[in-house]
Amino acid sequence: MTERKEMTAAEVLKKYDSESNTMEYTGVMAKIISAIAISFSVFQIYTASFGLLDAQIQRAIHLGFGLCLSFLLYPTKKSWRRDKLHPLDAILALLGAAAPAYIVINYKELILRAALPTSTDVLIGALGIILVIEAARRVVGIPMVCVVLFFITYAFAGPYMPGLLAHRGLTVDYFVSHVYFTTEGIFGIPLGVSSTFIFLFILFGAYLEGTGLGKFFIDVANSIAGWASGGPAKVAVLSSGLMGTVSGSSVANVVGTGSLTIPMMKKLGYHKDFAGAVEAAASTGGQLMPPVMGAAAFLMAEFVGVPYVEIVKAAVIPAALYFIGVWLGVHFEAKRNDLKGLPRSELPKLSELLKTRGHLAIPLLVIVYLLVSGYTPMRAALVAIILSILVSAIKKSTRMSPAAIVKGLETGARNVLGVLVACAAAGIIIGVVTKTGVGLKLASALLDLSGGLVLPSMFLTMITAILLGMGVPTTANYVITSTIAAPALIQMGVPILAAHMFVFYFGIIADVTPPVALAAYAGSGISGGNALRTGINASKLAIAAFIIPYMFVLNPELILMHGVTLNLGLSLLTALVGMVALSSSLIGYLAAPLKNFERLILGAGGLMMIKPGLVTDIAGVAIFAAILFLQLKKKSDSRKS
Repeated sequence: MTERKEMTAAEVLKKYDSESNTMEYTGVMAKIISAIAISFSVFQIYTASFGLLDAQIQRAIHLGFGLCLSFLLYPTKKSWRRDKLHPLDAILALLGAAAPAYIVINYKELILRAALPTSTDVLIGALGIILVIEAARRVVGIPMVCVVLFFITYAFAGPYMPGLLAHRGLTVDYFVSHVYFTTEGIFGIPLGVSSTFIFLFILFGAYLEGTGLGKFFIDVANSIAGWASGGPAKVAVLSSGLMGTVSGSSVANVVGTGSLTIPMMKKLGYHKDFAGAVEAAASTGGQLMPPVMGAAAFLMAEFVGVPYVEIVKAAVIPAALYFIGVWLGVHFEAKRNDLKGLPRSELPKLSELLKTRGHLAIPLLVIVYLLVSGYTPMRAALVAIILSILVSAIKKSTRMSPAAIVKGLETGARNVLGVLVACAAAGIIIGVVTKTGVGLKLASALLDLSGGLVLPSMFLTMITAILLGMGVPTTANYVITSTIAAPALIQMGVPILAAHMFVFYFGIIADVTPPVALAAYAGSGISGGNALRTGINASKLAIAAFIIPYMFVLNPELILMHGVTLNLGLSLLTALVGMVALSSSLIGYLAAPLKNFERLILGAGGLMMIKPGLVTDIAGVAIFAAILFLQLKKKSDSRKS
């Protein structure tokens, strides 16, 4: 891949984030879109406040709004005019609203004739499935569509499949009935979670952005870390971690913070390939950061069968370790190249920031408190949405006008479309998996290939999750990897929560893993660097994400499965030392530049601290201590000379 010119934030979003590549209407059409989107948000808030409808009706209305808006906002062809609605898109929008409405209107009759669909049912159901796939192509992207079509093909090709993968095959009527008219397909758990928790959290995020919280996070990060060695890069790590608490997209996070931090890094002296990589690695980590975790946390709670707050607790330590790993990589790179921070006189003062805009973070703190206190995610999100509007009014400079409050309803509905469509498309995959048993068959194949050994099985599952996650957004990514890859680990005796977290991590890290590294490509678009080299650098910085899942599978204490214990403290200590060793090994600097053999030895020592055990931990710490001693001695000798 060649060097490229720098791109604007809008250009990067349109190129690498399909969810942001929307129509740009004006006049009457813009008002119609606003009215539909606001009605969508009002429906969601109303049902969350006064009681949800029957599951299938709630989900059908949710999907109807989503499909209608998707076809109105995302054109059939990217080359079509962006300011005028094409007749084909108008027809598809009407069909997108009508197909789910068929379920709402005929709900009782459909229940009475369950598993005995009429020809009209099959026709409407087939239309609904096609519309979901087409919406996924527009909103989510081709990789997701390819996965869905593969599973649909498998559903019908069962009798012709070899060996373990063979099954009886499904008829068209049965396939359509199962996927479209039950809660085990399109209207299954993913869309159910989208129609309740996820929508409200995304709406909450839209209001937080509307209050200026994103800019506040970047300014706070600047005041804390901007002056340190490699300051702007550390600002990128810290601000992306903070933004990740409410963000639902790696690429959007890259653009949101990277448009400010990447130019600062380049000005300081970072190479453009490294500057883009820092933002890509940090922004991808935002998807691992609770409480939202790219909206996958809510799905994980449903799939694993534990309260949502347990998912948040389990994610805290791994996410912290990940960002520490990226921070260390940035620090060692800055030290290796003697990159200074920004003058304190150019940076905002933390005390002043907290005084003028600190109140904007109150809703985020409150929602975490409510979740920990036992409130349902839906109730906590409702309270936080209201609080974000009220808190913004504390100061005139941050106050949201009535128009901005209404605009937040529209923005929230627009922002949910990517998640909504991905969840609906993922439901097709789940429907095929439940009827063909392919998930367990693939798990058995992985176990056979690994010889029944835990580490080889984990490695093969990791490769599977990375491949399945390439180019797929967070929520669909998790649904696919948890359905296909996680069962292999569960069959090996890995705790279900650890298994789901394992595949979630590797599905997410596909965003910085070449060749399909969307977050890295977005970073290179802003920096003007080489996309492949940016992806490689981002993978090096994100090394923690390749290591941490092995750590918490082998030592579940890191995801707090056994509560807070003394062993947890020891595990954290060795994990941190291991992160330092691995990061310095990859960058080539600890206290002084590392020779190649020192890097290899130090990397081996870091890896030893992955596996829990006294012998490996002592060996790893001893290697680290020995290399550090040699480094400090070398540094001391150079100063004397």
